[in-house]
Amino acid sequence: MSAGVAAGLAALLEGCSSTPVPPMSPSAPALPPAPGAPVASVPPAPPADPRVPPPAPREFRAAWVSTVANIDWPSRGNLPVAKQQAEALAILDRARLLNLNAIVLQVRPSADAIYPSELEPWSEFLTGQQGRPPAPAWDPLQFWIEQAHARGLELHAWFNPYRARHATARTPLAANHIARRRPDVVKPYGRYLWMDPGEAAASQHTLDVVLDVVHRYDIDGVHIDDYFYPYPIDTANAAGPEGVALDAGVGARQELEFPDQPSWQRYLLGGGTLDRAHWRRQNVNALIEAMYTGIRKEKAWVRFGISPFGIGRPDKRPPGIVGFSQYDKLYADAELWLANGWLDYLAPQLYWPVAQAPQAFDVLLDYWLAQNTRARHVWPGLYTSRIDNSAKAFAPEEIVKQIGVTRSRNGVRGHLHFSIAALMENRKGIADQLRTQAYQTAALTPPTPWLGAEPPGAPQAAARRESNGVALKLSPGGGKPATHYAIWSRYGNEWRFAVAPASRPVLLLADDAAGGAAQMVVVSAVDRLGNESERINVYARS
Repeated sequence: MSAGVAAGLAALLEGCSSTPVPPMSPSAPALPPAPGAPVASVPPAPPADPRVPPPAPREFRAAWVSTVANIDWPSRGNLPVAKQQAEALAILDRARLLNLNAIVLQVRPSADAIYPSELEPWSEFLTGQQGRPPAPAWDPLQFWIEQAHARGLELHAWFNPYRARHATARTPLAANHIARRRPDVVKPYGRYLWMDPGEAAASQHTLDVVLDVVHRYDIDGVHIDDYFYPYPIDTANAAGPEGVALDAGVGARQELEFPDQPSWQRYLLGGGTLDRAHWRRQNVNALIEAMYTGIRKEKAWVRFGISPFGIGRPDKRPPGIVGFSQYDKLYADAELWLANGWLDYLAPQLYWPVAQAPQAFDVLLDYWLAQNTRARHVWPGLYTSRIDNSAKAFAPEEIVKQIGVTRSRNGVRGHLHFSIAALMENRKGIADQLRTQAYQTAALTPPTPWLGAEPPGAPQAAARRESNGVALKLSPGGGKPATHYAIWSRYGNEWRFAVAPASRPVLLLADDAAGGAAQMVVVSAVDRLGNESERINVYARS
């Protein structure tokens, strides 16, 4: 992402399990009944028939987990494997406790990998030295996927499309790094190395890397960030150009031209007629289209998300909006990608407060909704890590307010937090506020009907009364496989909602000190695209 500071990870949450619950375990832990509906959203009207539960809450709630510069995970390079795994489990347990439903994990920080790859070297941010495999051998991405799914969380694999070396890198490039194998397609830019989007071999390499992960891993989404052409730098700001962009370009001086003269001249000599800015945008557009098409062919259910810088192109902006232009500076035509349907969700980085009129959160959100003519998902990125001790710090209430803004707009059912560090540290109580105000109950991710709308079969279920709750045993029905079970339980006149992974088919709906025992239980199956089966009545207290 465009901003963030390295931060240590918090300890495991007290009372949270650090391992997934084994399937069919007779001692599976209880699902605590969650009281009430979220106060930051408008709850559905109570149904006329008390035997019918309300619709399932729907909202994509995610957090980015950065590996670059060890911002989020692991806390430093070359930690022992057991410590890396413990830190990952702490993140996943915190996400589950907060009722998030997705993690966006950075798997490719700088043309390197946090998983075994024949295409790119191991990342120094994982092992302490680029190209060095972890010892003992393990597959971090597979671990994250398995542990996320065991907790009912989606795992989206986040790739940086063009960055080849980060300014904070310390170790030499590995022999199989693209900058050593194909130095002709990699350019130095300030303290970075950058793959030239004008070089077909560079874009093909990125495409190959992404599709390799889609082919080999059971991910739920592919996610790319805002680093297309690099953020412009000058000699005085070579290491932190993103900060200038977030400050609406204030302080920017003479920009250093990206050194793509060889590929540009080759284009012109080949008969190209576009000007340089349009040519650069065409280079990026070609990769975006190829990536979307390639993912669809490989696994049609894997969603493709893009998180561009949050201010749109200058000629389309609402009155009063000013600032850095991703269209002119990063050559990212996100408006075109939305118009052509080359993505499944757009997560514009809306990293400014609601009250900051030149970059107002709500005005920018409405701008992106107006561009969304193909009705794709629009899930804005929130700058939760700005809850810090800087002069421009957000109060936790700003993030809660922004979530409320998203819920007030038709067509916005989700958001992402940058980054998980702020939630792990519970900065100024933000995790507490989210849990008690915004995320009081679990939520299903919104469906993605253009990728498939057929629901799974209704589950099979059995229930019996235990001394401390209602025990459920669930199994899949026919048809499409399910990834989750949606569970409604009625306590008095109040319906409460929970989500359980399909890998955890035995669970307990605990009695509640205030509401007593569950009087009714209704269950449905949900597939990985959010399609919900017919609901079945599982239990009714006689």
